[in-house]
Amino acid sequence: MADLRTTDPEPATPHPLHRADVTPTGAPPVEGAAEPAVPGQAPGERAFVPPASLADFAGLARAALPAEVWDFVAGGSGTETTLAANRAALDRVAVLPRMLAGVDTPSTEAALPGGRYALPVAVAPMAYQKLLHPDGEVGLAAAARAAGVPYVASTLASTPIEEVAAVGGTVWFQLYWLRDRGMVADLLDRALTAGCGGLMVTVDVPVLGRRLRDVRNGFALPPHVTAANLPGGRNDLAHQGTPGVSAVAAHTGAVFAPALSWADLAWLRERTPVPLLVKGILDPRDAVRAAEVGVDAVVVSNHGGRQLDGAPGSAAVLPEVVAAVGERCAVLLDSGVRGGTDVLRALALGAAGVLVGRPLLWALAAGGRAGAEAALALLAAELRDAFVLSGCADPAAARELRTLTGG
Repeated sequence: MADLRTTDPEPATPHPLHRADVTPTGAPPVEGAAEPAVPGQAPGERAFVPPASLADFAGLARAALPAEVWDFVAGGSGTETTLAANRAALDRVAVLPRMLAGVDTPSTEAALPGGRYALPVAVAPMAYQKLLHPDGEVGLAAAARAAGVPYVASTLASTPIEEVAAVGGTVWFQLYWLRDRGMVADLLDRALTAGCGGLMVTVDVPVLGRRLRDVRNGFALPPHVTAANLPGGRNDLAHQGTPGVSAVAAHTGAVFAPALSWADLAWLRERTPVPLLVKGILDPRDAVRAAEVGVDAVVVSNHGGRQLDGAPGSAAVLPEVVAAVGERCAVLLDSGVRGGTDVLRALALGAAGVLVGRPLLWALAAGGRAGAEAALALLAAELRDAFVLSGCADPAAARELRTLTGG
């Protein structure tokens, strides 16, 4: 396992939104807690003790975050039917393991758009990561670099794309379609100049889904968290708290263009020399049309249950999308992935890989960059175990597994 200590010369300052540390002096360390320095550890370094599973980071994050921030990250739209459907769809997938395969040390390396990576995994694009921890996007990008997987930087990141890309590793830029076409072109140029190796355009947010937790909380961004890639700074709508109104939804409604079209996607394809991925596809007909435009991958996603409530769980439609596009482009799964077994399930259903989102935000909240590194190392260990237990030497073998659903 990779060294899970932070390497920054100074310890991170406490997050202004985090609850105070209530662990009594002299109490034994708990799973997911930063331990005191140990002999041989440089001053200021703190080891992170991971929990037993990737999903366990959720409890650590909930304890660390203010309730309204937890709701912003964990919540879905409407009655959260689709949020629950994501987990249910994955849990319905039973994988038939192969026996006597002679697998001891499997390879988890996988081909994703633009190259080969240590895992069939990319870090999903997620907004405003400094809400979770001061390390923010830079910390999570550094963890992705250490794990050898792509990091997808959001248009709504709280750190400029130039600073995220400077971390190194593979960084893809996620693009929301904005009302100002010139701003879209500028973001694309900035991402390419910064060295981003891929572009992921999100197509399922013509408007922000009605996320009732945020509405009830009157959620607004705190002053220290901004949409750093967009103009407007600290005075934009996202910071103007109003009872019964999601300020984040008001902001995106003002800057997002609801009428994204296939012609716009073709325009992006013409301007994009790096791999182009389209995120937010559920209907196989849309996947086929995206492949015809020339995208390198489609991401089967319902935005983590945060857009159209009543849409199916992503895993439920994944096999149809894979069958529809054939070999014309890669297919990735997003929404609901909580561990190595879920990655195995996605591969067995035909995906080339997955995007992992909330669990890595939870890990960031629990331990900053060190927490994110621990989470990705744990995910890799879970996936290796799943490969051995299912008799798979590598991701290609996992895609040959049979699955049963509904039982």
